[in-house]
Amino acid sequence: MESERNRFLMTEDGKRIALIHIKRGFSKVVIIAHGFYNNKDTVLFRGIADAFSKEYDVIIFDFRGHGKSSDVFTWTAHEQKDLRAIIAYAKVNHYEKIGVIGFSFGAAIALIEASFRKNIDSVIAVSTPADLGSIDYHFWEKEMWEDLKLNFGIKGRGKGVRPGNPSLEKIRPLDIVDKISPAPILFIHGEKDWLIKPRHSQRLFEKAKPPKSLTIIKDGGHAERMFDVFPDQFMKICLDRFRETL
Repeated sequence: MESERNRFLMTEDGKRIALIHIKRGFSKVVIIAHGFYNNKDTVLFRGIADAFSKEYDVIIFDFRGHGKSSDVFTWTAHEQKDLRAIIAYAKVNHYEKIGVIGFSFGAAIALIEASFRKNIDSVIAVSTPADLGSIDYHFWEKEMWEDLKLNFGIKGRGKGVRPGNPSLEKIRPLDIVDKISPAPILFIHGEKDWLIKPRHSQRLFEKAKPPKSLTIIKDGGHAERMFDVFPDQFMKICLDRFRETL
């Protein structure tokens, strides 16, 4: 077992990406792609990494504009290059299989990269926006206030983003999800997601090619909040899927 420490690698467009590689001696690896305003060092994402590390080696990283990575966040316009560099790093480490779990924008980026290259063996897409232009933003719903609490106290420590130009040309996950093959996709969504309603994952699921699966978590909120509130249920769903597909 190798101790955890920050590493850095360069993307094809010259951005410096920070990662932590948790080596437990497994032959398969899970890559965790966080969402907007998060990073690899926040409490919930370190908890998710620790939970996966019981059965897999884990790579968790910061997208550009987040955490210890360089530059600014481009709202999915260029972030697939970050994930691509992480996957290339995993392949250099000779893993038999590579699974990627993405959250919110991180899930959109994972789907985009999986549609470009057959470099992922299994994808779990959590709270994915089908189209960034149709995100719901139902600020008046109770779940929004519960989600907001994750930005304060210990769970909010270290969060933040350095935003770039939101007007750059972007790829809609809905336009490319049917190009992902043969990697199986599991879509997970919270029933009470205030930000990205379950219809997003339902639309993506309907268009995706098999093998595919969709799970709606009853009373679940947005993205990592499902792990926060229902950790055992969330991890069982994810681990069962990776056991089947990796």
